[in-house]
Amino acid sequence: MKQGSLYETLFQIGTLIFAIIIVHATYVTLIRPNAELIQEQQNQLQQVDENFVPERSVFIILRDFEQETCIILMLWAMSIIGMKAQHTLRQRRLLESNLIQLSEGMSILPEDARNYARPVQALPEKEKDFLLPRAILAGLHRFQSTRNIQDVSNTVKDICDTEADRMETELTIVRYIAWAIPSIGFLGTVRGIGTALGQAYQAVSGDIVGVTVSLGVAFNSTFVALVVSILLMFLLHQLQLLQDRLVLDSQNYCDERMIRHLQVPERAK
Repeated sequence: MKQGSLYETLFQIGTLIFAIIIVHATYVTLIRPNAELIQEQQNQLQQVDENFVPERSVFIILRDFEQETCIILMLWAMSIIGMKAQHTLRQRRLLESNLIQLSEGMSILPEDARNYARPVQALPEKEKDFLLPRAILAGLHRFQSTRNIQDVSNTVKDICDTEADRMETELTIVRYIAWAIPSIGFLGTVRGIGTALGQAYQAVSGDIVGVTVSLGVAFNSTFVALVVSILLMFLLHQLQLLQDRLVLDSQNYCDERMIRHLQVPERAK
């Protein structure tokens, strides 16, 4: 578990650095040069023709620092969501395997719990840390020591609830990013409106180019931030749904393939 936490931390740091490098390089070489060229052409056309209506360009919409930051955070959060989803899907594959080799109609006695635990204990170390093997082993060990079926059920439920809480806690950074992106867009809006107000004297004299560009910064940053936030929240919801189904299906697996087969001999009651 400690190695897994270290790997996740290094993965998050590495993906953040990678996202910063890729996005900034794209902005420097592609987005900002094209945005400046298009903006200059539109300004010239607007000075010649007062009725000219500039077209909305993707390069102009994305060119400012607030939009760049939002995209970096989006890619970072998406990489974390992708890693969590991949890990959850690997755990779901175990639900299709027969970890408890038990025929229909057979029962598991407390004395047999150790034998039924061996196939689970033989799994690779990484898979043994998954939710389903941990729940099965804990249930079988509890049954062997207490000889109480209700204790087994409570143990499995507690492990599943703890795993659900852990998964929920690990998504805190993604929720923070989803909250930060609209805030960054709002900062761009404030910056753009403040710059536009500072150029109001130019608009009074008839030059509205500066005010138009500044208002464009305000609205574009909000637009990009909201679009990115909607996409990120959708992906986060899908990940949470996948994780919740894993917990519920793992608990149902233990109920159907282990707990309902447990039996305590009359003399042991």
